[in-house]
Amino acid sequence: MTEHTPSDKIREALTNLKNEGFDCLSCLTGVDRGEFLEVVYHLFSYEKKETKVLKVKAVAGALVPSACGIYPSANWMEREAFDLFGIKFEGHPDLRRIMMPEDWSGHPLRKDYKEPAEYCGMTTVR
Repeated sequence: MTEHTPSDKIREALTNLKNEGFDCLSCLTGVDRGEFLEVVYHLFSYEKKETKVLKVKAVAGALVPSACGIYPSANWMEREAFDLFGIKFEGHPDLRRIMMPEDWSGHPLRKDYKEPAEYCGMTTVR
């Protein structure tokens, strides 16, 4: 199994990798593993032509430190992970929904998500 970076060490790990030349956060996403949520960071170094992947367990109710101060591109990616998985990022400058309406109930990419039968009087059945 892949090792996870402890949540309280992720900023330090990201800062160290950025200082080592991993200057691009190309992807930050959430994953629902069933028993826990996970945040996955894909970093790229243009100089080294290398990729690094870091993972953090997002334990239910816990906050994951925001990477926005280290990689500005994390801003919208963290908002997407919040919106679709319900992962909360501590210190994020504007953590709000980005894809779903503000009044939408739940987080659609979670395994336990139940889609409502209708929204604002419109059916969601396809």
